[in-house]
Amino acid sequence: MLSTLRKSLWLFGFTVLIFFLFLPGYRKLQEARQKNRQLEEKFRKLAIENSLLQEELRRVQNDPVYQEKIARDKMGVVRKGEIPIKIYSDKKQENRLW
Repeated sequence: MLSTLRKSLWLFGFTVLIFFLFLPGYRKLQEARQKNRQLEEKFRKLAIENSLLQEELRRVQNDPVYQEKIARDKMGVVRKGEIPIKIYSDKKQENRLW
């Protein structure tokens, strides 16, 4: 009986020792896996954004209708003979009047 108890204690002690030896390495492995998952997700998002930007670049370079839209919307370009009209919201007009 005493021999069995002694063997059980040794086995328990050995198990605890192994647990404490491998726990830090296992924790680092799990952290590395989590960081890898985060980086893969970031990579997927950047790949999607990159493909959208590539498509927009292709349209800017090759589509004259899209080029005109960009020039009008973002740069305020007007055609010859057109008169640009700026419309202010009521709040901005009130501030300008006073």
